[in-house]
Amino acid sequence: MGKKILVVDDDHDILELLEYNLEREGFKVKTLDDSVHAVSECKSFEPDLIILDIMMPDINGIEVCKQIRAIDRFKDTVIFFLTAKSESYYQEAALDTGGDDFIEKIIGIRSLTNKIKAVLNRKLVIRKRFPEIRMGDLYINRRAGFVAVQNKEIHLSKPEFELLFFFAQNPRKVITSNNLTENLSGSDAFSIGSSVEVYLELLMNKLDGHWLSKIADGKYTFARLR
Repeated sequence: MGKKILVVDDDHDILELLEYNLEREGFKVKTLDDSVHAVSECKSFEPDLIILDIMMPDINGIEVCKQIRAIDRFKDTVIFFLTAKSESYYQEAALDTGGDDFIEKIIGIRSLTNKIKAVLNRKLVIRKRFPEIRMGDLYINRRAGFVAVQNKEIHLSKPEFELLFFFAQNPRKVITSNNLTENLSGSDAFSIGSSVEVYLELLMNKLDGHWLSKIADGKYTFARLR
């Protein structure tokens, strides 16, 4: 049986579209247009991944996320926010309360579907709720947008930072440029698109040959090299 996905949104068109697209990918999908019963439905359905709209009547998605995260067995369940709100306040609130990523509705369902397949089928990690990552002499602080190696700050552009954060959560995995384009799009006000190889070259140069390496055309891996 396919992995289970719970979708909570008061927009019936969105629910139907997501159900159709995700079931085509082999997932078992449960949709809910009532946020009041989202937590109880989560307990009975026990999804592998949850999609929440932010703005819903009665209880908003951020509060629903907080309630779900308070339940022990759902502390590590992947939660994605699908939202029409692009303001940074909503994005920060979504991550601070336990959301792993947010995808703007205006960008489309394809981006969300790609991220879901990456997490549930390819076992890639997308967890932006973690405020920092420490790996040896590498330190990444997501909230501050700060990166340091051996206590020396490295200045990165927004796309370079997002690439590094993604690689740092997926060490020693072979990741393609297509993986990066699919998994980084939809969750911020920039498009990495066909420029991903350019940003990767810039990032590797700024890391001075440490951590990130190109192992073949369009294929990269992340691990301490020396």
